[in-house]
Amino acid sequence: MTATDDRAVFDGKVYVSTLSNGPGVYRMFDAGGDLLYVGKAGSLRKRVGSYFLKPRLEPRIASMVSQIARIEVTLTRTEAEALLLESQLIKTLKPRYNILLRDDKSYPYIHLTAGDWPRLAFHRGARSGGGRYFGPYPSAAAVRESIGLLQKLFRLRNCEDSYFRNRSRPCLQHQIGRCTAPCVGLVEAAEYQASVRHATLFLEGRSKLVLDELVAAMERASAALEFERAATVRDRITALQRIQARHYVQGASADMDVIACAIRNGIACISVLFFRNGISLGSRDFFPRLGGDAEPAAVIASFIAQYYLERPLPEELVVSHLPDEAALLAEALGGQAGHGVEIKARVRAERARFLELAVKNAGAALDARLASRQTLATRFEALRDLLALEETPRRIECFDISHTMGEATVASCVVFGPEGPEKSQYRRFNITGITPGDDYAAMGQALQRRYRRIRDGEGVLPDVLLIDGGKGQVRQALDVLAELGIEGLVVVGVAKGEARRSGDETLILGDSGRTLWPGPESPASHLVQAVRDEAHRFAITGHRGRREKAREASSLEEIAGIGAKRRSALLKHFGGRAGLAAAGVEELMQVKGIHRDLAERIYAAFHG
Repeated sequence: MTATDDRAVFDGKVYVSTLSNGPGVYRMFDAGGDLLYVGKAGSLRKRVGSYFLKPRLEPRIASMVSQIARIEVTLTRTEAEALLLESQLIKTLKPRYNILLRDDKSYPYIHLTAGDWPRLAFHRGARSGGGRYFGPYPSAAAVRESIGLLQKLFRLRNCEDSYFRNRSRPCLQHQIGRCTAPCVGLVEAAEYQASVRHATLFLEGRSKLVLDELVAAMERASAALEFERAATVRDRITALQRIQARHYVQGASADMDVIACAIRNGIACISVLFFRNGISLGSRDFFPRLGGDAEPAAVIASFIAQYYLERPLPEELVVSHLPDEAALLAEALGGQAGHGVEIKARVRAERARFLELAVKNAGAALDARLASRQTLATRFEALRDLLALEETPRRIECFDISHTMGEATVASCVVFGPEGPEKSQYRRFNITGITPGDDYAAMGQALQRRYRRIRDGEGVLPDVLLIDGGKGQVRQALDVLAELGIEGLVVVGVAKGEARRSGDETLILGDSGRTLWPGPESPASHLVQAVRDEAHRFAITGHRGRREKAREASSLEEIAGIGAKRRSALLKHFGGRAGLAAAGVEELMQVKGIHRDLAERIYAAFHG
């Protein structure tokens, strides 16, 4: 690694002469140490030199170069290795001038578990639990829809193991024809395993083989005069053909993603159609952050490098704009995936139709995003006018308190900006050491904890601070800010009207104590409601989780012989209080440290 001395004026031309001609990754920093840009190069000297040796640069690049105070480089063995390292650093460090994919959620899968009686389950996260994983799917809804279809077709269970082991009679899933009730022995193991095999074949895209086997089974049942069984298999064949016709896509390869990009007014949208095993899994839209002006091909290249870095890669990527480095991308990601990858833009027949659809999806999603952004901008401007502010606020924070008669009090802080909610900056505070039910003290503690850190340099002050409550809560906020020495922050209380209807809220201005009633038609009121409702939702979610966790622990604490370690082991083994309550004595004894006498006491505590 090489670094410049940022204490002196940075001389790019001199620095370039020290660089290697080999491949690597470079990182540019400003005088404050903030990362400006991460790039990769086949030749570091040529690529970095292009920033300082060219006579003219486009405005965005020139602005970035003018801020450079230090450059660090990392040498790699190949350009493909540099590309992968660049993608990892962009995702981790989030440089200001790079195109950044902001969706960091892992995608969901269908998990067909191992064992004698496998279950179909929704899964998100590391795939380390045994069995088979199918996907990834573009959304949780797509997974749940697919599981529902599989249950109708193959009648496999989807219940938790703890629930399965403790059934004494069939559940509702069996009654509505979605499970064969293996929990109570209503299906033979061989027949259940045959259904598991058919479900696996279907998820692998080999539904024709499933149909052939079902047809043969129907004919055998008919020849044996088992007409009721033959009719059941016939109905399954009909349902499978209907589902196959609805979901199978003619012309799709075994694994293919179709990617289109649209850019307008500084916003980019990437729309992806997912196909696995010839079956459409749906679509998903992404809105990457642009570091400035960008071309669709460059956005697609950044998307592919970042998105597929930690996800299963299909064999084929069809794109609306072919990146200049498509061959390098395919080489780097294909080497990581362990199979060949094609990236292409010139396609015909069905692939051209899929690509056209992806382009239309990207344009429509971008139109909706721009319209929503304009609406949000109008609301921010209306709030500026309502509060008589000199400038339109860029950051709003809102606090709310949630508890049940003083139990498990939780405070929430949500953040809104010009793009809407900034969920990565949300915070919750578990409130302790106050009189139960004292909302003023709870609000004061949350504000102290939040703004003490910001005062000490661990965050950014908002332009407007909303407090869900009346004059008492506003006074708490003002006192905390004064104690911390924070000035110039606009504090507004949001008090419910007499009818407690949305739109009837009264705003209490902290600086003067005046009240405003913007009315239900005001765009400013719509913004305040949206922020306040989000703070309320976030607080309630945290409160419910804390309350349930406390109740799970307290119910076990009342049982003699159950300490912290055994309590933790029991809840972990059964997946929570519900699974523990459903367990029998013999099953409880399977947990380390739980002997029969203790298991009987636990069972009695839950069952009287």
